[in-house]
Amino acid sequence: MTIKKDNRATLPSGNGIDSYPREMERVLDGVWKNVKAYLTEDSNLVVKYHDRANLREKMDIAPGIDGLSEEEFRKTVENYLRHSVRTHHKQFFNQLFGGFNLPAFVGEVITAASNTSMYTYEVAPAATLIEEAMVREMCRITGYDDGEGLFLTGGSNGNLIALFSARNKMFPQAKKHGLDRETRPVVFTSDQSHYSIKTAANVLGLGTESVIRLESDEFGRMKTDAFLKEIERAKENGQQPFFAVATCGTTLKGAFDPIEEMAAICSEHNIWLHADGSFGGSVVLSDYRDQYLKGLEKTDSFVWNPHKLMNIPLICSALLVKENGRLHDNITDVNTDYIFHHNEEERDLGEKSIQCGRRVDAVKLWLAWKYHGTDGYRKRINKLLELATYAEKKVKQTNRLELMTARQSLTVCFRYLPKHHKDLNQFNLKLRENLRKSGKTMVNFSHIGSELTIRLVIVNPDLEKSDIDRFFDYLTTEGSKLDHAENGLKNEQ
Repeated sequence: MTIKKDNRATLPSGNGIDSYPREMERVLDGVWKNVKAYLTEDSNLVVKYHDRANLREKMDIAPGIDGLSEEEFRKTVENYLRHSVRTHHKQFFNQLFGGFNLPAFVGEVITAASNTSMYTYEVAPAATLIEEAMVREMCRITGYDDGEGLFLTGGSNGNLIALFSARNKMFPQAKKHGLDRETRPVVFTSDQSHYSIKTAANVLGLGTESVIRLESDEFGRMKTDAFLKEIERAKENGQQPFFAVATCGTTLKGAFDPIEEMAAICSEHNIWLHADGSFGGSVVLSDYRDQYLKGLEKTDSFVWNPHKLMNIPLICSALLVKENGRLHDNITDVNTDYIFHHNEEERDLGEKSIQCGRRVDAVKLWLAWKYHGTDGYRKRINKLLELATYAEKKVKQTNRLELMTARQSLTVCFRYLPKHHKDLNQFNLKLRENLRKSGKTMVNFSHIGSELTIRLVIVNPDLEKSDIDRFFDYLTTEGSKLDHAENGLKNEQ
């Protein structure tokens, strides 16, 4: 890149990094300082909150006609980071991901620097070998001795391709002719499963009404007696049961469906059993595997998102399939010799993907896994489950807090019980919003039935008990303040 006399940037005329003069080295150095400050400075705030209108003014978002000078460019990056949520902060409990993973971050940087696509070995030789190795190891751990897999764009996409694979196996005519009205396939999933299951049924032309949502127990786990009843009812109605989902970590309660019981039912009725481990799949690496994932090796497919409990930067998600060759069989036409040359010595991963261009997501997982080791990840995920147990105890032992449901894995659902406020939903929503806008901590909420619950998610491996204590200090202090403030307002009225 060259710099004009007016200090504006233009594209280089030469080839490669040697074409970039010293001016651009300064830009990169300046940007790196911004990134380093964002990641390492000791900030008390998860985010400096602004509403949309205010933030829009501060960000200067619209692209301009003229380019930016070096300093303007650096300040633009700095401004973006200043107004971003610090998801690596140890008070970020809002989503099912969080924390910072140094080797994985390096993997993300070199992935962008090497900028290639995963469709052929020819353009991604090292990345192809790495993805194949990661899939082999993940299949081995899962219990798929001769399985295969692909890295995809997230758990929702993994669920889609699992359903797609099952449809093509169970109804092979659908690949060319579609499904006729008489076929009437049905899918079974719990009433706590992810919304992507219905979306997948919609995308594949099965229709959302083909998805039968089964009753779960008080802990959020599918009831297998309900599963059996619905299979029989579907058959009596002339429908064809062919796919079932065992959710391995529901998004609200963190519940794990009983895989082993479901596997026995699916085997008897010739139903493809899919394990949606988008949230909790990485528990397979922990000492708690049998408690949560017993029978996983009996499933037909498994979505595993390392960008959650393995702390890999988004997106890093894999779909594993027990039957080797099943993903290749999904694809109907790769007779495109401008990309695929069908070299048996250099198998192309694109030949089993519904995507053509596909990002390299395996390298960051590879570097992190090599850095921490399998045993290191075992200890990290053990620690998360143990910290979640600690957080549950804090709720039980803290005055004014009520556990909404027994902890199942890595989420803790609870609410604050004010002295002076009768509308618990309204109070807890306001409490959560006050905490979020203060920037001190960030935690999410949802509903169990009609009751609002605060959902605390423990996924950052850098957390310590002191961070959990700090969260509850912030929450109970703000809760008490809000309770007294609203009581004072009522007295004045």
